[in-house]
Amino acid sequence: MKQRPRKLVGKMVLATMMSVVLAACSSGAGGDKVEPESKGAMESYGVGETFKAAEPFNLSILYSDQPAYPYKKDWLLFQKITEKTGVTLEPTIVPMSDYSQKRSLLISSGDAPLVIPKTYPGEESAFVSSGAILPVSDYVDLMPNFKDKVEKWGLQDELEGLRQEDGKYYVLPGLHEEVWPDYTLIVRTDIFEKNNIAIPKTWDELYDAAKKLKEIYPDSVPFSDRFQFNSTLNIAATSFGTKAGWGFGNGLTYKEDQDEFVYTSTTPEYKEMLTYFNKLVSEGLLDKESFTQDDDQAIQKFVSGKSFIINGNSQTVVLHRNDMNKTLGEGNFSIAKITVPGGPKGQLMSGSRLENGVMISGKIKDNENFKATMQFIDWLYYSDEGQEFAKWGVEGETFTKQDGVRKLAEDVNYNGLNPKGTKDLRIDYGFSGGVFAYGGTTDLLHSMFSEEELKFQQDMKDIKEVVPAEPPIPYSDIDREQVTLLSTPLKDFSDQNTLKFILGERKLSEFDAFVKELESQGLPQYMQLSNDTYKKYKENKQQ
Repeated sequence: MKQRPRKLVGKMVLATMMSVVLAACSSGAGGDKVEPESKGAMESYGVGETFKAAEPFNLSILYSDQPAYPYKKDWLLFQKITEKTGVTLEPTIVPMSDYSQKRSLLISSGDAPLVIPKTYPGEESAFVSSGAILPVSDYVDLMPNFKDKVEKWGLQDELEGLRQEDGKYYVLPGLHEEVWPDYTLIVRTDIFEKNNIAIPKTWDELYDAAKKLKEIYPDSVPFSDRFQFNSTLNIAATSFGTKAGWGFGNGLTYKEDQDEFVYTSTTPEYKEMLTYFNKLVSEGLLDKESFTQDDDQAIQKFVSGKSFIINGNSQTVVLHRNDMNKTLGEGNFSIAKITVPGGPKGQLMSGSRLENGVMISGKIKDNENFKATMQFIDWLYYSDEGQEFAKWGVEGETFTKQDGVRKLAEDVNYNGLNPKGTKDLRIDYGFSGGVFAYGGTTDLLHSMFSEEELKFQQDMKDIKEVVPAEPPIPYSDIDREQVTLLSTPLKDFSDQNTLKFILGERKLSEFDAFVKELESQGLPQYMQLSNDTYKKYKENKQQ
C-alpha cells in the first residue's frame, strides 16, 4: 500500500519518547510512576512466551455484552484462559447499548473493574485528570509483545496521537500491522452486468452509472443508503480532501502546507463534496430518505430490488445475500463490495492502524498482581499466540492449522466461512468477540476473510494511497472542557447544514453565509485554542 511522505510528523526516536514521559512523571495527572507489585508475575517473560501466572489469581474485567452472541459463563474461551494462564476472569457484564455510559459511571464511582476493554482512543480523556485510570505508557516495559509490535510496525507516530498534555497515554490500543478498510459500497453486480454498466471506480463514474440505472428503471432510486449516510460521507470525504460523517470527529483538518488546523466544514473541499451529493439527490439518483430512514428500511429496499447501491461491510454483504435468497431467490441476483470510488484528490484512503483498546484502573497500583496483570494483558491482546487464541479459539477443537493455514473445525461456523457448521465460534465458544479479539498481523486478520473479501482488501491496497495520520492536539484538562463547550454546537450546526445542503433545503450559494454563521458561534475561539495547543505541543517536541 502506498504511503504518503510525512514532513512534520516523523517517527520519534526512543530517547525523545522517554524524555517526554520522564519529564511528565513528577507533575502529570497520573501521578508518580510506582514500582508494580509482582506477585504472580513471571520472572522471565518475553516475546514468544506464553504467560503463565507464578501464582493463580482472579482478575476483574468489564465486559460489553453483544446481543448477537450473548455472554455465557461456561464458554470455552474462559475455561482455556484459566487453564493456559492461571488467570480467572471475573467479568462485570454490561449490555453493549449501555456500555459507554455504564463504563463512565463505574469509573467515576471508583467501582470499575481493573481491566476496561472496548475503549476507543479519545474516550479515555475524560478520566485522566482524576487519576482513575493508569498512565499505561509508564509501564509498557512490562509488555514486551506490545513494544515489539510498535517497533516492528513503526507505530510510534500513531501512539503519539494518544498522548495527553502530561506526555503520557492512558489507553492501550489494538495494534494492526496495516490499515484495514472495511466499509464501502455494495452494488447489484448482476444489474450492472445485465445493462452493460461498468463498476464505478470514481464518484463521477458512480454518478454516470446511477443516471443510467435511473433511465432503465425509472421507478427505482438507484442509491438508497443506511447508517443515515454517515458511512458513505466518511469514505467519500477522503478522496474529496476532507472529512465528514463518521470521520468528522472534532471538526478539525490539518493542512500540512499551512502547518495548522482548519475547520473542516468551512473548506472548499467540503463544499465540493456537498455539491456532488446534492446533484445526486436533485436528479433522483440518491434517496432523500437515506439521511433519516432506519437501517432496516434501507436494507429492505436493497434486498427487494428497489435500489441497487447501499453502504456496508464484509459482514453485511453476507447478511444481504441471506436475505436476498429469500426475497429474490437464490441464483437470481449477485452483489459485491466494490473498491471505494476515488474523487477529485485521487484514490486516497484514510484510516488508523489503532483500534479500540484497553484502559486499566488506577486502583491497580495497589494490587499485588499489578505486574502479572500487565504481563497477562500483553499476552492476550498483543502476542501472536494470544491474538490467534482470541480469534480462532483452540487448535484441535475449534480450528485446525496446517502449513500456517487455519481452518475452522467441521462443525464450527463463523460469519458464513463454514456454513455447514452447526456451532458458532462466537455464540457457542466465545471466540472472535469484540472484547478480546482485535489487532494483529495482516495474515491473522485475513485468515478469516472469504476469497471475495481478500480480493477487496488487495484491490484497496493496490489502488489506494493512505493519508498520513494528523499530529495530535493534547489539550489540558481545563482547555478540554472549553473545547467540548465550543466544538459540540459547531459540529451539530455543521451536521444540520450538511443535511440541508445535500437535500437542497439550503442553496449551495449560501455556503459563505453558513461559514459566517459558524464564526458567530465561537469558531474563531475554537480554532485559536486548538492551533495554540498544537503549536505548544510542536515546540515541546522539538526541544
